[in-house]
Amino acid sequence: MATIAVPRPIPPHQSSSGIVTLSSPISLDTINTTSQKQQQEVVLCPPIPNKHIPVCPTGPAPAQEPNTPPPTPTQDDECRQSSLLFPPGRYIRLEQGSLSIYKINAADISAALDYVSRQPLPTPGQVFPWFHGLHPSNHIQQAFFIARRRALRKTPSCLRGITVVKADGDLSVSRLKGAIAPDEFMQSASGGEFLEVDPKEGFSVRNFQIQSAKAAMTSDIIIYGEDSALVRKLGWQIASAQAKWREKHENQSCSVPTYNTFIYVGPFEVFEQKHGEIVSIDSDGHLTGAVLDFFQQERTEMYAMTKASEIAQNVWLGPTPEPGSEEEQQYDVLIECNDLGRLNPSGLRAIARGSDEDVKHPLYLDFPSSGSILPPTWSHAEADGILETCKWIWHLSHGTLPSKSGTDYDGDTNMSDDSESSLGTCRARKILLHCADGYTESTMLGIAYFSYSTGRPVPDAWLNLHTTMKRNFFAYPTDVALLTSISSRLLSESPVCAHKSLSDITALLKDEPKWLASLDGSFPSRILGYMYLGNLGHANNPDLLRALGIGQILSVGETAMWRDGELEKWGPENVKIVQGVQDNGIDPLTDEFESCLEFIDRGRRNGTATLVHCRVGVSRSATICIAEVMRTLNLSLPRAYCFVRARRLNVIIQPHLRFAYELLKWEEILHGRRSSNDDHESGEIKRELEWGEIAREIALMNRPYAR
Repeated sequence: MATIAVPRPIPPHQSSSGIVTLSSPISLDTINTTSQKQQQEVVLCPPIPNKHIPVCPTGPAPAQEPNTPPPTPTQDDECRQSSLLFPPGRYIRLEQGSLSIYKINAADISAALDYVSRQPLPTPGQVFPWFHGLHPSNHIQQAFFIARRRALRKTPSCLRGITVVKADGDLSVSRLKGAIAPDEFMQSASGGEFLEVDPKEGFSVRNFQIQSAKAAMTSDIIIYGEDSALVRKLGWQIASAQAKWREKHENQSCSVPTYNTFIYVGPFEVFEQKHGEIVSIDSDGHLTGAVLDFFQQERTEMYAMTKASEIAQNVWLGPTPEPGSEEEQQYDVLIECNDLGRLNPSGLRAIARGSDEDVKHPLYLDFPSSGSILPPTWSHAEADGILETCKWIWHLSHGTLPSKSGTDYDGDTNMSDDSESSLGTCRARKILLHCADGYTESTMLGIAYFSYSTGRPVPDAWLNLHTTMKRNFFAYPTDVALLTSISSRLLSESPVCAHKSLSDITALLKDEPKWLASLDGSFPSRILGYMYLGNLGHANNPDLLRALGIGQILSVGETAMWRDGELEKWGPENVKIVQGVQDNGIDPLTDEFESCLEFIDRGRRNGTATLVHCRVGVSRSATICIAEVMRTLNLSLPRAYCFVRARRLNVIIQPHLRFAYELLKWEEILHGRRSSNDDHESGEIKRELEWGEIAREIALMNRPYAR
């Protein structure tokens, strides 16, 4: 195991909490990848608040030829994908001049989609860098990938997928698995021609938005719809586009396979009644659950991660429940943290002192979101408001009521000198501190109340809320400053510390942990109990890692900068560094999967967690984490991607195209191993979604966060 300690200077790390500009475009100016109803879908599924897409530096272009050149034509031919649709001799053929299209029925569509999902994909070296998008006029993209080998620009002849197209383009109803709209890959009013989707300028290794179109060009295409005239018209246009595309390649002395067009005209109910496994959205516009939906899956994982849990007596922390749901009715008071929230301890006081005999529904209040109270502009009144809020949450949750008079700035009872004998009683309430995603906007109040209710100093409360209470959360640097500044008041006014003297409280606050000074607000993200995903800043804070129970570090392409003697203290055997892997769309990671996952598993067996990091913690290290989640939880790539994406908290993971494709090939490897272990036919695979659909959904999920 290679271990390197501080071998070279590392450029300054950019805080993970800073909002940065997206380096690669989500959509092309020349392509409209969503219909009007699809755009409405995106609006109806708003992005998780405060998440952002960070910049992933690609590093220098390789000084030598790519180490995964495309195979020779002979190897390409040997690895071609097979399909039930080719050759098409068994289907009814329709002719129009030199063009042909074929009729297909619902059963054959279902069988063809199942068959293609069981075929091995070409190796990454056969399809990259073509998948990246190599437009002849894009000299930046060309120079980076193919400065030395012009042949790399050729369309791979090993691909034969299936692209399903809904003729009317309305994917909000009656959508089959993987179906796309015609305008996602066809030029409008052209008489039949594919879009030119490779970007003409700029540089990106994350052109996810063009993959469904590139997949369509290397696929047999199935068109379905109930309007016979529309389906046939589109069928001839696509057949014409395929012919023109093939002729273009032949003129460039680059042969490509013959791809065909198939049409299905009939009621969608046939699929719903007999082939429900390939129905994504039914004829009423409802998700069926038979086909994975990325937006829904991310929210499912987000809910599982942030599901409400009790952090103190009768006080829960979690996501906003559905209005009118049974979950909502479990609580007496719901305090929503959001950007429009205000400090309102008097509202809590009124609930405590009021009669709730006639109240049939939970009571709702709000509170400022994390990061919204900014030092040094925050006032003493705001600090007082936070303290008073914590006090009244305590009284409501414990069923106590101060009996003394006196008011503070907000008209609330002044409880600073209350004693136990002055407390009355009221009905104890169950209180939920919540926000949309269950952590981002409620973190400041959650930590403040946890400190107040447990008598722990803020750093200790911060740590224990994550480690002991198992809450995942993200805080802003402003929260660090604000909570640290009011830490002494949280303790001095906490009922738990009522018996402590001022000197006792001062002693509690004196020994500030070493890791706090380097904390920008974010802990590394807990993906599994034994695996964290983070950035270079987290790796450079070994005191924080130890406090979190992390005893191993896996550095992917980057190296932490530690103080002298820190490596020896940590243990060189607990550090693994993967060298020579840049985030450039060229360097592969597949060969590193086995050793990296074995290192992570070694930590698990030894009872410690591993931090997996690169520079930003969203591409190289995220790829390793996804590979481990696929392996250990037996999840498909789409499900594992959503699993890790949800748990990376406020940062959007974005493994580039090649890494994503390598993970899809990793899925094949894992399928083969499980099939062998289960005494099934060795090598049996079954992809949940195909490459074009996965890439398309990732692009749609990322679009709302592009800035």
